Amino acid sequence: MTLIPGETQPGFTELFAQLGLPNDEASIAQFIGQHMPLADDVLLHEAPFWSPQQAQLLKEEIRLDDDWAIVVDQLNAALRSKPRLEKI
Repeated sequence: MTLIPGETQPGFTELFAQLGLPNDEASIAQFIGQHMPLADDVLLHEAPFWSPQQAQLLKEEIRLDDDWAIVVDQLNAALRSKPRLEKI
């Protein structure tokens, strides 16, 4: 999905909508928190929590290396982050 001139770079909101997931800020944060950290040896599109259609979309966007690949990479990084432990 390449952008048309004048469109802005898609973010998590647009990606989650494309994946058919709730795409409000709280739902995105909950999804990432629920599924992180993703093991280093698991490719993003091979994670067990994706449907076959979602996995195919993610795989295709990375393969095409188009405008959507950036936000897919950002999701990949977010899911691999280690949870932060806050000092009390």
